Amino acid sequence: MPSRSRLLGTNELIALGTLIALCAWGVLTWTGHGATPISLGPVDPSRWFPSRGLTLAEVPLVAMLLLGGVPLVWDLLAKLCAGTFGSDLLAGISIVTSVLLGEYLAGVLVVLMLSGGEALESRAVSRAGDVLNALARRMPTVAHRRVAAGLTDVPLAEVAVGDLVVVLPHEICPVDGTVVAGRGGMDESYLTGEPYRMAKAPGSTVLSGAINGEAALDIRTDRVAGDSRYAKIIDVLRTSEERRPQMRRLADSLGGLYTPLAVAIAAAAWWASGDPVRFLAVLVVATPCPLLIAIPVAIIGAVSLAAKRGIVIRDPAILERLDTCRTAIFDKTGTLTYGTPTLTDVVAVGRMPEADVLALAASLETYSKHPLAAAVVQAAADRSIRLLQVEELAEKPGQGLTGRVQQLNGGDAAHEVAITSRQKLAARDPAAAERLPPVTGGLECVVIVDAAVEAVLRFRDAPRADGRSFVDHLMPAHRLSRVMLVSGDRESEVQWLADLVGITEVHAGIQPEGKLRLVEQATALAPTVFVGDGINDAPALAAATVGIAMGTASDVTSEAAGAVVMDSSLERVDELFHIGSRLRSIALQSAVGGMAASLVGMGFAAAGLLPPATGALLQEGIDVLAVLNALRVSWNPGGLSDYDRG
Repeated sequence: MPSRSRLLGTNELIALGTLIALCAWGVLTWTGHGATPISLGPVDPSRWFPSRGLTLAEVPLVAMLLLGGVPLVWDLLAKLCAGTFGSDLLAGISIVTSVLLGEYLAGVLVVLMLSGGEALESRAVSRAGDVLNALARRMPTVAHRRVAAGLTDVPLAEVAVGDLVVVLPHEICPVDGTVVAGRGGMDESYLTGEPYRMAKAPGSTVLSGAINGEAALDIRTDRVAGDSRYAKIIDVLRTSEERRPQMRRLADSLGGLYTPLAVAIAAAAWWASGDPVRFLAVLVVATPCPLLIAIPVAIIGAVSLAAKRGIVIRDPAILERLDTCRTAIFDKTGTLTYGTPTLTDVVAVGRMPEADVLALAASLETYSKHPLAAAVVQAAADRSIRLLQVEELAEKPGQGLTGRVQQLNGGDAAHEVAITSRQKLAARDPAAAERLPPVTGGLECVVIVDAAVEAVLRFRDAPRADGRSFVDHLMPAHRLSRVMLVSGDRESEVQWLADLVGITEVHAGIQPEGKLRLVEQATALAPTVFVGDGINDAPALAAATVGIAMGTASDVTSEAAGAVVMDSSLERVDELFHIGSRLRSIALQSAVGGMAASLVGMGFAAAGLLPPATGALLQEGIDVLAVLNALRVSWNPGGLSDYDRG
């Protein structure tokens, strides 16, 4: 199967060739040489062309029908044999009929319509991945591998798991791995959306694609290039390019009704008049270019409008599906909350002073990407607490953060510090967990120093100021009938937020597989939109009718999300709903309005008042109007959001 990029190039070449052929026909006709008959020597032209022969002006038209029309018709025949019945079938019938009747000008005009529409459809899909393509182009092709003799540059594909790779200052990290030597920072915002530099020390994990800071770092490779984060980007691009926009399938469904009607009118005109040219004239006017061209133009416009609003559309199909969604499902953290918890209490349960516990915890959390880590570091900064040197650390999934932190009094021995959850502590040491203070609303973590539980840190993630008004307007403004809040946090914390924002259906303590089941059950009843921060939400994002990832806490290359809201704003989510509604409305205006105008033209053609070439030009005029209307999708409509943001 040809690649999307090759198909795009073929259709553009055919469209360009038809324009050149039409220009040549116009020049020859205007200069008076167009009517000159072509002599084929001993071969009688009437054996191959209609009895009037072939004129000089028609030569470029016939050449383009052979070079461009034949591949397009062959592709349509292949689709027909595969059981695909689309709106472009009329165009194929028109091309074949024009050749049989010698109406080459009409045939070339139809080739231009069809190839132009296919090229625009391909562009609509490929443009959706422009942001991801830009990220993919950043990836280095070589790595500095450390060997006994020093550093040697090797192709990235030759780097194996366990190899030591050196990332020099300001370079892009080529592998996913773990720091084994060096201290510094990396900008991971291209991958995570987090707008700050992450500190790195021995034991810290690093992501391929991150930009290194001022210091060189020695990295032990944890994944080969093919399994790295950037390899996933390439897979996403490939999948995105192969997707066919849903609006194009809507065009096919409209064409499924329109095509038989047009063929019936054309056949009736031929039968009533006895003139096969009327059959061609009707089909040429009927060629559904408002479907073939205007809808892809509208898709491109919607993708462009969304990009201007800070919304990356990965799958253009979601723009059409959004207007059909009747259930909204929200993850809690980072969607209806700001995703930036603040430390509210340090509850000491051991002998160590509160400030000392915070100093050790903040020193360790400096190197963590856990959502609560920044809150601990910020609390230490607010209290002017000096951070300590961290000698080594580890953050294994499901085991919490551990590390060796410099002595508070400057001694030689380091403190063994661990930051974990109440549940993990209970699994390891039930007696210690029983001595913890009672659970309250909000989030918490437990600080263990030198094997002794010293404190419980409590946090609160503030709800978004506009959360209540946003939720309240979903049902009346976007025809949603059900709104759900789903979270892995404790029920008291989730219910607290639900009461604040006005959601009555709450599911707390739900793991990723549980979210998936909830989304599947809801989607079986009605189309759903799932809004999550991208962390552990991928299964639910993929299962929903529309998946929207909030960019602050998610990887913009997540395969699961159809759209990524880069600035993590509810206002942008609302704008995305309106863009989807705007696209569907304007695209249907162009398609249905264009088909209605074509039906009027078909009536004139059936009556013999519109010859094929003139009918093709009329259809081009209809196309221009339909496309101009479709272009309105990309125009800046001013404010799109319609709820009170306080």
